[in-house]
Amino acid sequence: MTKSVLITGAKGQLGLSLQAIATQFPEFQLTCVDIDELDLCNVPSVDNFFKEQTFDFIINCAAYTAVDKAESEADLADQINHLAVKQVSRIAKQQKSALIHISTDYVFNGQHFQPYIESDPVDPQSVYGVTKLEGERAFQEESPEGIIIRTSWLYSEFGHNFVKSMLRLGKNRDRLQVIYDQIGTPTYAGDLAQAIFTIIQSGTFEQLKNNSQLYHYSNEGVCSWYDFAQYIFEISQTCCHVQPIESKDYPTAAQRPFYSLMNKAKIKSHFNLEIPYWKDSLAQCIQNIQEETL
Repeated sequence: MTKSVLITGAKGQLGLSLQAIATQFPEFQLTCVDIDELDLCNVPSVDNFFKEQTFDFIINCAAYTAVDKAESEADLADQINHLAVKQVSRIAKQQKSALIHISTDYVFNGQHFQPYIESDPVDPQSVYGVTKLEGERAFQEESPEGIIIRTSWLYSEFGHNFVKSMLRLGKNRDRLQVIYDQIGTPTYAGDLAQAIFTIIQSGTFEQLKNNSQLYHYSNEGVCSWYDFAQYIFEISQTCCHVQPIESKDYPTAAQRPFYSLMNKAKIKSHFNLEIPYWKDSLAQCIQNIQEETL
């Protein structure tokens, strides 16, 4: 039987990645919306949207993700990352839609220095992190059927991200300075999209969705932004020297966690997922980008 799936934030990296692989999951009928069709800043329009249609699943990829800009646009970030999540969570519960909400490693303060598990204390250090945490709490308070997935360092062939920025800058510069003292794991949006579809089609999800579970998902392995940049240039055969610098030498409006590696044992065991190594997924993404530009 075909299941209806709503994807919010459909023009973002994860939304586009979900659409790119949707043909692999013919049992799902996708409805894909972004701000033009579903403005999460407009409370009445959100209510009206869901009055006209219901869905078996809602995958909430919509988010305010401009981490530094959020420091000066806190109200807008809060509306999208927190208040809209509360509204959509309440609607999902009323309509008995299963909700998959995407959150972030930035809910942690980055001072843990061993891989974070889902129950570790949270302490966001930026407006972005605070608003995403408030979104998690709103989801849990409304307690719809479904799950929260925290992810980290998302990149893809689509939109704006670190990989595409490095490829662009590397063509035009002989050297770049990249931070080496922030540690985590890149996540290829295509892998996360595959995991989400695999999860919602699983019998395990049907059993667990009533408990509002929280999960961590990133690719396997660990690196710094410096390591990430080095391998981007190695794979793409870009001649650009990368100089490692400390965070204090590259001040930003928002503070990032120095260490945000996440333990993924829970999501792997519950859904029998095999998660690719970050270097393998990066190589695939760069190959896809290069093929598109030919």
